[in-house]
Amino acid sequence: MHDRRIPEWLRHAPTPSVRGFALLAGTEAMARGILISVMPLEMYRALRDAALVSEVYFLVGLLSLATGLMVPFATRHVPRRWIYVMGCAMFAGGAGMGAQGGALGMIAALALMTAATVMVFVCFNAYVLDFIAKSDLGRCETSRMFYSAAGWTAGPWLGVALLGLWRPLPFLIAGVAAFAMMALFLYMRLGNGRLITRARAPAPNPLAWLPRFFAQPRLVAGWVFAVIRSCGWWAYVVYLPIFAVQQGLGEDLGGMLLSASNGMLFVTPLMLRWMQRGSIRRAVRVGFAASGLLFVLGAAASSWPWATVAGLALASVFLVLLDVSAGLPFLMAVKPSERTEMSAIYASFRDVSGIVTPGAAWLVLLVAPLPGIFALAGVGLLSCWHLARHLHPRLGAARVTVQAAPACDIPLSLTRETG
Repeated sequence: MHDRRIPEWLRHAPTPSVRGFALLAGTEAMARGILISVMPLEMYRALRDAALVSEVYFLVGLLSLATGLMVPFATRHVPRRWIYVMGCAMFAGGAGMGAQGGALGMIAALALMTAATVMVFVCFNAYVLDFIAKSDLGRCETSRMFYSAAGWTAGPWLGVALLGLWRPLPFLIAGVAAFAMMALFLYMRLGNGRLITRARAPAPNPLAWLPRFFAQPRLVAGWVFAVIRSCGWWAYVVYLPIFAVQQGLGEDLGGMLLSASNGMLFVTPLMLRWMQRGSIRRAVRVGFAASGLLFVLGAAASSWPWATVAGLALASVFLVLLDVSAGLPFLMAVKPSERTEMSAIYASFRDVSGIVTPGAAWLVLLVAPLPGIFALAGVGLLSCWHLARHLHPRLGAARVTVQAAPACDIPLSLTRETG
């Protein structure tokens, strides 16, 4: 009698789907997208020195890296769902501190939101590996990018525009979006993921998994791809707006360019189709080669600021292609029994790039002007193009497998699977 009055979705949690994870990623994009172009401008306004901005980002990256590596340890004492909820709350708190402004307030806001982002990212990847089949990872990654397109496209330009109307407004919108992401996560009822039993309990120290990680070359290569790709985005997102301000091109240019570049997320389904016709290896190599060359050419043309801007804007199109393809070599190589731990190590690419990029930029600015950062980023992208030649030529390509027939007098059937 009473069971009939209880809605079905309360009695039985809905099965997590590709669309559900894409919606969750889209909500996160609203929270982060509106601040991605605001934070570098506000940090530069508060500190008035590009080298000092790099130093702050470097130190915050160290803090975020430590946070990401401790997430697997924390999930052994605190349920994973509460780690995710805590990350949403921390992001909202950081947005609130950013709304107050000031040098210390902006530094604290950057630290809180960066740490919150990596906490959410580790948990999100672990949930994806728990509930999404390996053959659907490519579709899940593309759907995630497509549903995030609106937030990443409108957010950067809208954030700068709202900043001019009333400074706290973009931070308040980001805080509301973070709470909306928390509400959607709780509605999806993902729990703590699926438990994979093991013969021996894994070591509680997250650093104990590093030897296991380095013993798998495919995981190391996939992680390096993610780090260098993220370094390219760092150079584009943080230092291109500063370059535009220094060259007198206006503060709005960085936000408008980032919005236009993120608009390419709407064509990620077409990128996926192109990638499926060939292989992940081809997509990864094309993305790294084209973006690296354009970064180097943009740095060489720095005496014509608009040429530099155009070169980097075109390079961002291929960075989007890498967002679709470059994470798949790692995800396809992860073993089910190592999901949470390897997700934490993979998520460290954000923090490592957040340490490497501002740290390298800090050193470059001691001996060269700001375009030297773009040249160094291009060299890093080209090095990954060279490394990607070791990927399997048919990685991600459709393959034909033979299934046994139920009876000997029935011919064998061929089925297509996604590799």
